[in-house]
Order: sequence, then C-alpha cells, then structure tokens
Amino acid sequence: MTAEMASEPVPNGVGNGVRRYLDVFRYTGRALHLVWSTSRGISICLATLSVVVGALPAAVAYVGKLIVDAVVGHIGDTGPSADLALRFVAYELALVIALNAAQRGIAVCESLLRALLGQRVNEMILEKALTLRLLDFEDSEFYDRLTRARREASSRPLSLVKRVFGLGQNAISLVVYGSLLLSFSPWAAMILALASIPIFVAETRFSNDAFRLFRWRAPETRKQMYLESLLAREDNAKEVQLFGLGPAFLARYRAIFETLFGEDSALTIKRGLWGLVLGLLSTGAFYAAYAWIVITTIAGQISLGDMTMYLLVFKQGQSALAALLSAIGGMYEDNLYLSNLYEYLQYAPPTGEGYVRQGTDPSDGIRFEKVSFVYPGTDVPALSDIDLHIPPGHKLALVGENGAGKTTLIKLLTRLYEPTSGRIVIDGVDARQWDGATLRKRIGVIFQDFIRYQLLAGENIGVGDVAVLDDRERWQDAARMGMADEFIERMPNGYETQLGRWFKDGQELSVGQWQKMALARAFMRRDADILVLDEPTASMDAAAEAEVFQRFRNLSTERMGIVISHRFSTVRMADQIVVLDGGKIVERGSHEQLMAETGRYAHLFQLQAAGYR
Repeated sequence: MTAEMASEPVPNGVGNGVRRYLDVFRYTGRALHLVWSTSRGISICLATLSVVVGALPAAVAYVGKLIVDAVVGHIGDTGPSADLALRFVAYELALVIALNAAQRGIAVCESLLRALLGQRVNEMILEKALTLRLLDFEDSEFYDRLTRARREASSRPLSLVKRVFGLGQNAISLVVYGSLLLSFSPWAAMILALASIPIFVAETRFSNDAFRLFRWRAPETRKQMYLESLLAREDNAKEVQLFGLGPAFLARYRAIFETLFGEDSALTIKRGLWGLVLGLLSTGAFYAAYAWIVITTIAGQISLGDMTMYLLVFKQGQSALAALLSAIGGMYEDNLYLSNLYEYLQYAPPTGEGYVRQGTDPSDGIRFEKVSFVYPGTDVPALSDIDLHIPPGHKLALVGENGAGKTTLIKLLTRLYEPTSGRIVIDGVDARQWDGATLRKRIGVIFQDFIRYQLLAGENIGVGDVAVLDDRERWQDAARMGMADEFIERMPNGYETQLGRWFKDGQELSVGQWQKMALARAFMRRDADILVLDEPTASMDAAAEAEVFQRFRNLSTERMGIVISHRFSTVRMADQIVVLDGGKIVERGSHEQLMAETGRYAHLFQLQAAGYR
C-alpha cells in the first residue's frame, strides 16, 4: 500500500470508528430519494414485493412442518388425514408459486430500474459538467474527482437501494424465524445471531480497503483510458502507426494493469481467506444447532415435523441474517462509492454570472484595462497589463510566437477564463456584470482546435447557433460565407451527409475543408457583433486564406473582429495589429506604421516575405 493510500482516513478508537462508520451511511437517504424520483411506481412495486419475499419463506417452512406431522401421525390412513396432508401440500405449492412470482417480479423491477437509474445518474453528471469552468476541466485533481464519480456511479445507487430493500426483506424473515426459534429455545436464536457477526466485521473492513484502493488509483485509471484512446481511435491511428508507437503504448497499458491487478489480487486473496475461516465458524454453529435439534427430537421433546421446521428455519434464518449483515456491509461500501458521486455533484464553481443584457455605451466597443492572467499552479503570467481598445466595426489582428498569450486573451474575452487582475469592458460595462448567455450570443468564434463533430454536414455548421440548429436556410448562408458550400453540395447527400468515420456512410474531409466548416459555423450567429478567428486558415493555401480574410472583412463591416494568424500577408488588412511577446504587448499600430518602425513586426514580416521570393 502506497503512502498516499495510507494517508486516507482510517477509524481510530472505537468511538471514532463507530461515528465514522455511521457517518458513511448519510448517502442512503439520498439514494432512496433518487430512486423514488426516478420511478415511484417501480419503487412501490419493489418495496411491496420485498415484504412478500421476506414473509413467505417462513410460511412455507411452517406449512412443511404441518405436512410432516400429518404424514407421520397418520401413516397408513387414507381417509380424512390423507386429505388434510394433501391440502397442506397444495397450500405449500401456492405459497411457493407466490414466492417465485414475487422473486421474479423483483428481478423485473430491478432490471427496469437499472436502466432508468443509470440514465438518470449519467444525466446528473453531465448536467453538472455543463456548469463547470474551463479551468475545472484543466485541473488534474478535479478531473480525478470526475473520473471517480463516473466509475460505478450508475450502478451504486441501485445497488444501495437493492440492499435497503433486501435489508427490510431479511429483517421481516428474521422476525418470523426468530419467533419460531424462540418456541424451541432462546439460545438457538442467540447462536443464530452471534455466528454471523465475525464475517460481517471482516467484510466491512475489506470494503473500506477496497474503496481506498479505488480512490487512490483514479489517475492511473485515466492514464489507461488515455492510452486506450491513443491505440483505438481513428484520429490517432496515423501517428501511432507511422511512428510505431503501438507496442510502447500497449506496454505502458499492460504495466498499469499489472500494478492495479497486483493490488486487487492481494486484497481479493486476503478477503477470500478470511471469508473461508469466518465462514467455517458460521457452518460450525449451524451443525451444532443441527445436532442439538436432532438430539431433542430423539428424546421425544419435539415432533419430527418440528425438527424439520426448526432445521429449515435455522438454516434459512442463518442465511437471512448473513444476507442482512451483508446488506449492511454492502450499504457501507455503496455509500463510500456514492460519496464520490455527491462530492462531485456538490462542487460549486465560482459562477461570477452577471445580469446586464445591454451596455451603457455601445459606441465604446471592447476595452482591456490592465488585464493580467496567471494560470493556476504557475507563477509566470500568461498575460501582463494588457491595454486594448477595439471600437465597433474595427478589426484587430494579434501576432506573436506560440505561447505569446494570443489564445489566452480570446478566452478571457469569451469569459472561459476570468482575469487575475484588471478588467474587460464591453459597451461600457465590465464583462463580469454581463449575463453569460447574452454575452455568448454576441460572440462568434472559431478556435484553432475546433471540434470536428461526427454529425451531418449541415448540423456541423448549425451548432454555431443552437437556437437555429436545424435551419437549413441558415446552414446554406453560413456555408457560403465560410466558403464551405462548394464541397458540401458535391457530397452524396449534400447538407444531409454524415461527416467523420465513426458512423455508417460517414464522409471524411480534408483539414482545410474542416476549417471551412468551422469558419461557416462562426457565421451562423447573425446577431453576433464580435467575430473571433483563432488561426482559422492554418491548413489552407495562401490564396484561399487571402480570400477568407477578405470575405471576413467584407461580411463584418459593422462588427468588431479579432484575428489571430501567423501569416502576416493577411493580417495587414486589419485596422490595428498588436504584437504579443511573453504575454505583453510589445508593438501596436497599422501595417504601415509597424513597418515604418522597423521593429519586431517588420522583422518577422520580412522573414516571411523572403520565403516567397
């Protein structure tokens, strides 16, 4: 066991241990409410059938006693006594049929509830994910928390509820069995109770160890999932095959499994050995009671029917008590795992959501005032003291080497990040005071790492404005502005063509075509007065790129535009060019002004121009 695992809380002292043990059960009520809210009808049916299954076995045992006594007391009698014995047989048959029907009903209810509850819990996890910040997804510790929540999250609530109903079912059985055993001897009931306690304590302890292993290994599990995606996804296949990475990645995958399996197998073997030893105590207790009942029967103190019933009751009572204690131990384990789910669901990221829907000074455009940003876990600012002004209708080009802070600036504008210091003002109002949905509708953006949706061609464009996702006319207009209309109309089903290779009849696009799809997506938002293009033409040829930027300028004359590009031949058409270096603005001005200054921009421009001579 690693030091990290050893640091997990372990109960110290009896009082502390009991308190912590009981505290774990706090999620039981939530799980019951979750199941109830998922399907009240199935929940009621499951509870009713559990009561029936709990009561009927004792009734079957009692009727069995009546049959034996009727047969033994009237051997050779074919008159009314035989009819009575046969009537008892019919009663037992009816009870057994009812018991089997109830058990089958429970299985049906659990199967239906498993599907409904799995969907409900997964929706809860995904709904919570929609409220998270980009920084949350970029936090490895939080991502571990999300991984733990998703693993077994859909099965544990149902497992816990099944155990709760099983607990009630076995409690009912024990009450009935206990009342029957008390008529034989209170000591028999005492033996029944004590024989199951050691294995219950051991199982609970091992559940705690298994859970600590589960929590500790979240990063390793994510590594395995990542390696799986590298080896088994089409978008990774090219490099993996060309660079011969498959065997190396598979070896890492195996190594992680072997480490995890070694810990699992050690715990499993220990759990199995202790289960065997403590199970023998339970078996010994049963046969001691068995011998006691047999001797009592031989002594004539009870009838053969009583002996049959007491043996059956003790055996079934022992099973019911073991199942009851196992249910409690299982509930403890399920609660431990549910703590991962609710720990994730209870996480409350800072919202910073405002309420403003209209600016006080629309003629002012966008201002960055002394804006700085530092990524969590680092000390080096990604942006430092950024001052910018973009008036309405103006176009800004951001230039700089990779890592200069260009994309970070865009993420601050779109409020994917919040400034560490300073503020961003839009139409005279601090961006933090704007209503998030209103602000997002005003911005059309294409990032350099845009998503290639495995959807229809039209839907790939329509996702740019979810309010009109299925509007075919808007698809066509946006595709025309993004220069994607020509190749879409040549595809087999036009805008109804499935894109990507994940689904049947999917058509793959070139990188440049995908970029045009993403560009068209940005034009879906007709009401957006802020357009942002982050390296939108990196995979296009120079002629196509020039046409894209010219079209962008012509189509957005009344809009504010921000363009990031490494090709200086196209950014020269911007009203203002800002050169970033190390997160700071080192130069700004028009193309002509920057060339006249013969500074960094002019140097980089000349280097690129030399490549075309």
